Amino acid sequence: MSSDYTVSATARADVGKGASRRLRRLQGEIPAIVYGGEKAPQMLNLIHKDLIRLLTDEAFFTSILTLDVDGQKESVILKDLQRHPAKLRVLHADFLRVDADTPITLHVPLHFINEDSCVGVKLAGGNITHAMTDIEVQCLPKDLPEFIEVDMAAVEAGTILHISDIVLPAGVESTALALGEDHDHPVVHVHAPHGGADEEEASDEE
Repeated sequence: MSSDYTVSATARADVGKGASRRLRRLQGEIPAIVYGGEKAPQMLNLIHKDLIRLLTDEAFFTSILTLDVDGQKESVILKDLQRHPAKLRVLHADFLRVDADTPITLHVPLHFINEDSCVGVKLAGGNITHAMTDIEVQCLPKDLPEFIEVDMAAVEAGTILHISDIVLPAGVESTALALGEDHDHPVVHVHAPHGGADEEEASDEE
């Protein structure tokens, strides 16, 4: 489980809301926690500006990270972020320890490719709307994808792609599909132009 990202942290003994506020105001740090595995949860301090820099890279959210706590390293994923509602500021971060042999569950972004050359748009004059921008998957840490591509090139007007239509990498499963066909949600829709296939299908159903 190699990592391209290292998050440096220090162990935190001073806990509570007052301590967290002092961290943010006086030291430019934020509180965090790492949990999971056979170890007890551990409270941490992170340098805020360093975390913000890492968060600008989309791949950070779907990568196995190296968490360095006072020189002790372990593999983790970013599990949750608490952000300020109005400012570009993180208030708290949660990290989950990962084990090479234990599946993890994470949301992975969808990258829609070839939208400009999509036959339903280029030839039929349709337009594309996205119902989902990421999907939740389960896999071993070694199989965790940075993103999942959805190729729109051959999608015709009036077509809705569902989760089951998405080609997932080897070893990666959709958590929604694992719950049954009722959870095969729409992902992207190529709408036909006015008076096109969408409206014709609706008329046939009436």
